[in-house]
Order: sequence, then C-alpha cells, then structure tokens
Amino acid sequence: MNDMEFWKGKKIFLTGHTGFKGSWLSLWLHSLGAEVTGYALAPPTEPSLFELCGINDLVASTIADVRDGDRLKSEMVKASPDIVIHMAAQPLVRDSYKIPVETYAVNVMGTVHLLEAVRSCPRVKAVVNVTTDKCYENREWIWGYRENEPMGGYDPYSNSKGCSELVTAAYRSSYFVNQQLNSSATQRHGAAVATARAGNVIGGGDWAVDRLIPDCVKSLLSGEKILIRNPHAIRPWQHVLEPLSGYLLLAQRLYEEGPAFASGWNFGPHDEDARPVEWIVERLCARWGEGAAYELDMGDHPHEAHFLKLDCSKARAELGWRQRWGLERSLDSIVEWTEAYREKRDLREACLKQMEEYLTV
Repeated sequence: MNDMEFWKGKKIFLTGHTGFKGSWLSLWLHSLGAEVTGYALAPPTEPSLFELCGINDLVASTIADVRDGDRLKSEMVKASPDIVIHMAAQPLVRDSYKIPVETYAVNVMGTVHLLEAVRSCPRVKAVVNVTTDKCYENREWIWGYRENEPMGGYDPYSNSKGCSELVTAAYRSSYFVNQQLNSSATQRHGAAVATARAGNVIGGGDWAVDRLIPDCVKSLLSGEKILIRNPHAIRPWQHVLEPLSGYLLLAQRLYEEGPAFASGWNFGPHDEDARPVEWIVERLCARWGEGAAYELDMGDHPHEAHFLKLDCSKARAELGWRQRWGLERSLDSIVEWTEAYREKRDLREACLKQMEEYLTV
C-alpha cells in the first residue's frame, strides 16, 4: 500500500486538511512524496493536530469554505490536481442537532460544489468522497452493513452524509465515467469517482468536542473524571490510519484502473473491535494509570445509534485492504501520543513514528 513510486510527485487536492483526519492524511501524503494542496476552514479546535505538527509547512494551504463554490472551483483549477480527496465536513452528530441547516449546507452542497469543481479540472483522474458508516439506514442489526444497503440517517449529520452519497452516485451516473456507460456516451469527465465509509476513528491529536476519545484525553490530562453518556453504545472503533490507508489504496486503484472501482467502499475494523463505550473508557483508564477514573453522565442526550457495524468484505477482496492494528494497539497508540504531547515532544515525529510502526505490521 505504501507505494512511493505511485504517490511521488502526484498532485493531490485535499479538502478538510486542517481537521484531525485531514492532518494525519496530509502528513502521510507528504511523507509519500505527494504535492498536497489543502482547502478547508481554519483548524476547528484549539489545540489542533494541524498546528501542533506544523502541517501548514508541508502543504499549499487555502483557508476557505466548501460552501463557496466559486472559490472552491477557482482553487482547484489553479492546483490542477491528479487526485481529489474530499474530507471537509460538519462531522459531529450532536452539533448537527444544533445547526442542521449548516450541516446540510456543508455536507450536501459542499459535495455538489466539489464535484462541480472537478468537472472544470480535466486533469483529475480519481475522486474519493469520504462519508461515514452512519450514512446507512440504521436498523440496529447485529451484522455489518454492506455497500449496497439503503442510505438513511436518523440525525441531520448521518442523513446529510447519506445525501452526500446519493449526490455522488447521481453525479457519477450523469457526468463521470462509470461501469454502466454505453458506447454512445459522450462529453463525460474522465475521472473515476468513489465514496469511502469508515467507522469511529480514533488516534492521537483528536481534540473535537463531544467525541469520546478527545473527552477522555482532556479529562486524563486535567486529572478530572471522564463523563460518559452512552456506556452501552457499540461502535466500530479503528485507528485513524486504518481508513486513511483504505482511502489511499482506493484512490490509487481509481487512478490506475478507473470505473471498475468507482462505487461505495466500507473501511471498518474486525468484528471483535466493535466494543461498547464503557469498555473503551475502562481500558484507557487502566493504561493511563493513577488518577484515571470515570462516571456516567445521567443527563438527557440526543438520540445516537446504539449499534453500528460495517461489512468490509468488498474492500478486502477487491482492493486487498486489511486492518493492521487491533483495538488494543490503537488504544496504546493514543496513550503514547498523549504522553508525547504532555511531555512537549516533537509531535510530527511522534505521528511519523506511529505511521512507520503501522506499516511494518
């Protein structure tokens, strides 16, 4: 997967590069020799992985909004990328209840603006739109959702990502190369367009509000008790490098082989890593040691799915993607990274070290 020859010199347009996942991906792409142009709002948290790792020094960064379609198109045309990876989003379920209009504007119309911009860039050969496992119509099944399951979403965030999937499918059918094209199809853009759906990503450097691991880290660093809202909710936890490796592999296949890979793809952990919230918190506290404790938050909270799991057979069989780190190793990596932060070590080096360890498994 770590194909230096493929990525070296490739021009990548990455939206959402200032966020948690976007910062990790920017650093990874830079280490592979790619030329990254980032387009995103300013870092959404303080502190932020983007600033702690000096990502701004590694990419050509534009601070702007995906809701500004003209600016997005202008910047993408200027960058003239080979590959586009779309990660910009309003990513939080709880925030989506508070700001539904903004959530739909960013997650749905942002996707429309992104794909319209791609249509103005003839050099683009591959597009990966990153959505979420929550895009599926959640029936609280005990088995994983497959890529051909219906889109849905109970809350504005989940539903907006389901809408983003539908927008992508419609644009692929209408404007881009795909497997259903007949011989008379003309005037289509040559890019192969896919979507990527991942579970609850975790890792060092996530400072988002109202997310389990960042809440735990903040409490551990301050010596306060961790408050957990939904102790029995089960999620497909995975280290951030797991789905990112899938996005990179998918982008390469789209670039090299085109429409055969232009569809939706799941990137999730093994079944045994779908664990309840309380299980995660207990193990983080045990790893942290003295002073780590938690308690249940008994207040009223917005609805969130209780059980959610992905079937990743397609990615394993057709892309050759595989999970490298189990949940226990992922939790270790979070504690290691947080200790590096607490001790004011070089955090870019800490991230690169974890990438190197990940790729050797």
